[in-house]
Amino acid sequence: MPEAPRTPERPGSADEQAAALIAALTGRGETVAAAESLTAGLVCATLARVPGASAALRGGLVVYATELKTALAGVDAALLAEHGAVHPEVAAQLAEGARERCGATWGLGLTGVAGPAAQDGVAPGTVYVGLAGPGTRPPRGASFVTVRTLALRGDREMIRTESVRAAFSLLGEHLT
Repeated sequence: MPEAPRTPERPGSADEQAAALIAALTGRGETVAAAESLTAGLVCATLARVPGASAALRGGLVVYATELKTALAGVDAALLAEHGAVHPEVAAQLAEGARERCGATWGLGLTGVAGPAAQDGVAPGTVYVGLAGPGTRPPRGASFVTVRTLALRGDREMIRTESVRAAFSLLGEHLT
């Protein structure tokens, strides 16, 4: 029986994406770490299910509480005070913090609202996924950060799962 069509943005399940990422990272001799708020460790747990993940997964920071975003991931406290925990720059700083603090080639940062209620005026399903990684242009060793904004629908579990898949897609785009 043929496989159902998939959208190019997010092919396969999160487990399939994780396996592909671990293979790609291992093949390149690179590593990944994550600082997770709304996913509370689901990114790292999904990657760790892949046999051989230890070759590429450095670790992660679960920063569910706002003050831990600063204490563990190095997010600017003034940014959090001004904009709250659900903001694109918070996702960028989470990604950078994960990369730096875990000594990884790539860092993922996720923040958002899984619901069911709004948080600080931000609607459920609003998610920001940050990616920090090595630059491809001089100066050598310079890094880059990008953030993807998501507007997801569904219950808490669906929003969290789709956030993981979006993070994997974003990283995968930069590994090809």
